[in-house]
Amino acid sequence: MRTGYVDLPLHGGQCPPWLFERMTRLGRSIIILLVRDQGTAGVLQKLADPFWFQALGCLLGFDWHSSGLTTTVCGALKEGLRGLERELGLFIAGGKGKRSLKTPQDIITYVDRYALPAKAEKLVYASKMSAKVDNTAVQDGYQLYHHTFIFTSKGDWAVIQQGMNPDSRRARRYHWLGSRVTDFVNEPQNAICCDRREQKVLNLVDRKSADTRQMIASLSCAAPVEIAREYRSLIMPYRHSLGPGDIQPQSLERILLKTYERQPDSFEAVLTIPGVGPKTIRALSLISELAYGARPSYQDPAKYSFAHGGKDGYPYPVDRKIYDQSISILEQAIKDAKIGREEKLEAFKRLRFITGEKKKP
Repeated sequence: MRTGYVDLPLHGGQCPPWLFERMTRLGRSIIILLVRDQGTAGVLQKLADPFWFQALGCLLGFDWHSSGLTTTVCGALKEGLRGLERELGLFIAGGKGKRSLKTPQDIITYVDRYALPAKAEKLVYASKMSAKVDNTAVQDGYQLYHHTFIFTSKGDWAVIQQGMNPDSRRARRYHWLGSRVTDFVNEPQNAICCDRREQKVLNLVDRKSADTRQMIASLSCAAPVEIAREYRSLIMPYRHSLGPGDIQPQSLERILLKTYERQPDSFEAVLTIPGVGPKTIRALSLISELAYGARPSYQDPAKYSFAHGGKDGYPYPVDRKIYDQSISILEQAIKDAKIGREEKLEAFKRLRFITGEKKKP
């Protein structure tokens, strides 16, 4: 189940090397402790929680409200776990830009290198489908440019990905948790968290879009020339933000020829076909609504503190001495735990009760 996404303003600049090195070490220690305390499944649950992930970014000293938090924290965690993957049973694939395109190969490499029981083809499918849904089935104006896929040796997985809207200069982060996904195209999200709701969104994974999804699958199996003829006769409504110039009937016919040859039996199957992108899906959605009365949802499916300061000096500059002390304390706690001294770890666990968090049964 996709557990939420967050809107963040775009910030320029680079993470200073001195900060990234500390983020890597502190992030590594935190993940090691979490795996030991809650297992790899527990780590995935936390990473799939937009609140927890945002708080982690703040703890590591990054900007609480900027898009850079996502890419830098994911990069620090990936670097921090390098060499510990087999020991922890936790693997991080993908990343920003061109690195995200190598996610499938990263997954296959990990599975083969460590002879994991996890099925590479299922993990690759989950990676590709989560990206396709957020980029094509939910058209909110944000183009994905970051995709991090975290999985365990048993095949559990989570996704953290981010899209950019250059017009509004904002980024939107999407979280997935594989253990809760029962249907990739029927409300795969549990909560959508952001401070900005877009007015023009085509949301084909909303349960209200079930009829449209079915109609799109049916249209994809029809003769391309018939669908293109239907498209030419439509009047383009303003709410779609789509005009005849956005999709040429000839281009639509070429894509529909692929779908016609595949004869997909579901909307999810349509999304898996190479070449089927946002424009094709918008056109088929438009035909489904105006020609056949299958109206989709147009509702946007869209909740932090500092411990060490922030990179840009807000709310205050990063305190390197305190940061290094935090790293040292956690790293020593891990060393002590390995030789049977549990006192520090138990003290960390008790902190949550002191701060008011109720103990779970």
